[in-house]
Amino acid sequence: MRLISLLIAASFAVSGCTSLTDLKTDISERVFGRDDVDPPAELVNFKATLKPTIVWSARLGESALADFIPAAADGFIYAASGNGDIAKVDAIKGKQVWKINAGEPLTGGVGFGNQLVLVGTPKGYVLAYNLDGKLLWKSKVSSEVLSAPQVDQDVVVVRCGDSRIFGLNVKDGARKWVYERATPTLTLRSSAGVTIADGAVYAGFAGGKLVALKAEDGKTLWEASVALPKGTTELERIADITSLPVVDGPMVYAAAYQGRVAAVERTTGRVTWTRDLSSYTGLGAEEARVYVSHSAGSVFSLDYSSGRTFWRQPDLKNRQLSAPLPMGGVVAVGDVEGYVHFMDRDEGNFVARLQTEKSPVMPQPVALGTNGFLVQTRKGGLFAISVAK
Repeated sequence: MRLISLLIAASFAVSGCTSLTDLKTDISERVFGRDDVDPPAELVNFKATLKPTIVWSARLGESALADFIPAAADGFIYAASGNGDIAKVDAIKGKQVWKINAGEPLTGGVGFGNQLVLVGTPKGYVLAYNLDGKLLWKSKVSSEVLSAPQVDQDVVVVRCGDSRIFGLNVKDGARKWVYERATPTLTLRSSAGVTIADGAVYAGFAGGKLVALKAEDGKTLWEASVALPKGTTELERIADITSLPVVDGPMVYAAAYQGRVAAVERTTGRVTWTRDLSSYTGLGAEEARVYVSHSAGSVFSLDYSSGRTFWRQPDLKNRQLSAPLPMGGVVAVGDVEGYVHFMDRDEGNFVARLQTEKSPVMPQPVALGTNGFLVQTRKGGLFAISVAK
């Protein structure tokens, strides 16, 4: 499964499982379903009313397990892959400016800010490059870096696989602060990183908790409960936030796997509404609507102020969808077979479909201007897509 694999404590045991192997098999089948029982839904036919195009494509190394997000800034794209490739590409023509290799595998990236290009490694290192691809510093944190480091003024904020969050000095990578918390025995290993807005760091955790920290010093501003674990077994009680929180105006939205979607006030941490929707790749928000990719494959459009459903698109079942990306009149999601599906913003019906390549699309599409976006695939394809009419 893209995005999520299970992190299991060796000492943990579940009734009815006679070995750790049995436990892993039981969890995989119950959380993700058997391949032969839950194949991706067949694609439905429809009359296309939009003609999206692939403007350009570029090639990086493959990334079988780690999730990568390209960064767009100042007319350029910065992208990375699991084999250590890092590239700078012209955002308009797709021409490669430079391409380097970190000399070691990568598991997190790309972060961008303060003239730094940032990636993370499975051995817990954060690598900072300048805009010409020169390594400036390398900093060690507590465990593997599974998400893109983020920058707020003079602080690089990095989330590790053990759920610790570090604040590093942007100049040399020296540690400024660290935030840590206890985690449940059984959690989902995910590439969920942090979202930074107006000096606040928003991060979701196991057990359905959403936390806001001060980027300057890591102090807790508030903690909110997006979802509450339910069920009689540890497996049933998994309710982890495994995707990026989304900031939109005065609210921050978050979604938990086997849990809920919640709207939280950014200033107080007060939860204003929740919906019982499970998601592991997350959501998007635009113009008073919140869009959610359900873990089973449906896409929902919700009212930003109440969580009420505007529409539900059910015809992408088991297609392992990316987070939705709303762009004006359409909402786009990628899937496990490399397709990108476009839905009408108001009605939810399909208006277009294109295939990048026969490879799963990474969980997080990235907006590129007002009428375009980027997707990256597991085979290493980087695609710039235009939806201009």
